[in-house]
Amino acid sequence: MIMPLIIASVVVLICIFSSKVLYKFGVPSLLIFILLGMVFGSEGIVGIHFENYHIAEQLGSLGLMFIIFYGGFCTNWKMAKPVVGKALLMSTLGVVITAGLMGLFCRVVLKVSLLEGLLIGSIVASTDAAAVFSILRSQKLNLKGGLASMLEIESGSNDPFAYMLTITLLTLMKAGAEQSTLQLIIFQIFFGLLVGVVLAKVSAWILKNITFEIEGLYPVFVMAIAVLSYSMSSWIGGNGYLSVYITGIIIGNSKIQNKKSLVKFLDGISWLMQIMLFFILGLLSFPSHLQSVLVPGIVISLFLVFVARPIATFLILSPLKIPFKHQLFVSWVGIRGASSIVFAIIAVTNGAVIKSDIFHIVFFVALFSVTLQGTLVSPIAKKLDLVDNESAVLKTFNDYQEESNTKLVEIEVTEESNCVNKTIMDANIPEEILVVMIKRAENVIHPKGATKIKSGDILVLSGDNFDNMPI
Repeated sequence: MIMPLIIASVVVLICIFSSKVLYKFGVPSLLIFILLGMVFGSEGIVGIHFENYHIAEQLGSLGLMFIIFYGGFCTNWKMAKPVVGKALLMSTLGVVITAGLMGLFCRVVLKVSLLEGLLIGSIVASTDAAAVFSILRSQKLNLKGGLASMLEIESGSNDPFAYMLTITLLTLMKAGAEQSTLQLIIFQIFFGLLVGVVLAKVSAWILKNITFEIEGLYPVFVMAIAVLSYSMSSWIGGNGYLSVYITGIIIGNSKIQNKKSLVKFLDGISWLMQIMLFFILGLLSFPSHLQSVLVPGIVISLFLVFVARPIATFLILSPLKIPFKHQLFVSWVGIRGASSIVFAIIAVTNGAVIKSDIFHIVFFVALFSVTLQGTLVSPIAKKLDLVDNESAVLKTFNDYQEESNTKLVEIEVTEESNCVNKTIMDANIPEEILVVMIKRAENVIHPKGATKIKSGDILVLSGDNFDNMPI
């Protein structure tokens, strides 16, 4: 037990320090962690033998669940709302078009059945949220025309749809399963949405109205809700990834206590899950097997990057009058990553008859995509003049805090005030304004979200603009 713990700790530390060196150059963490996994793997320098696809699937699903939940939780809905329609079209219809084109191409190149070709297309149809988020954050790359929010919503929401397509095709590939396909799709969407919305609303109410005596229990509660959302939805036949993403968005954009500290905590958990997930995927691969899929892998990757993704992007965004340069950039930031490899593992362990080495093909496509597309995101954005230097990309995330000259003011609450007899959470105080303390008679109260504001209170507020205060 001691030696595995030592190895795990060393791996995490190597991942952290190596990512520190390459992070500022825009190299996605996915590439770093997967390559380290390959170095530690059976054919690497360390030589850890690991080829258990079932364990990899379970760990991969766990890691992907937290990454998708965090993607929803940290997305700022106010910033994303103007572009959410376009993003959802890309994450649904865009996935279908990409999967269809890739399926037909794989049918020709790999000489596989149409269903198996469509399966490969569905697996590689979703973009990688972790890679997109890390690149935007590390490069502080804010983009014009709401492109940053659009890419964040697309990359966070297309995994559930690609997963649904993958499961549907695996079902079709099993004899006698055709009649259950429509029911499967309906259940996946309906129960995924139902569990996600209901659980998120209940959780947001609890976080808003119930104060935990131990502050450290807030992140524990949120993590438990994420796991419950995924597992309950999957248990009753829904799409667990869709459910956990919806749960993350609703809770993350509700007025809850300790939100900023929760985002920071979940950011750390997300990074730990990325390290675990990507490292295990690298550990599972055999570099010698990549040689056998080298030619088809390159051909498929080039078709995906330069044909399938651009066609899907232009077919969807052109009718919406999106500028050509914006469409060109969106088509480029179709980075494939961990979710595609996890879905490939699911295909391997599902029991359907698959003739191609689907895991290593998808693994190669992900490596190719991350290496080529991921490292060129920032240079291409600058070349297309899409970088917005007057705004911070962190505004698109829920943990953003404006760097400005903060002021402290005191405001007295009267009987006519709109916030009298309301809790701080219900008083419609803008999120950028912090209630530092409440002076009540001779007492000083350190407020929480459930603290009730009374007539005669003096609120000590911290912020920049107090024009919209409901007092």
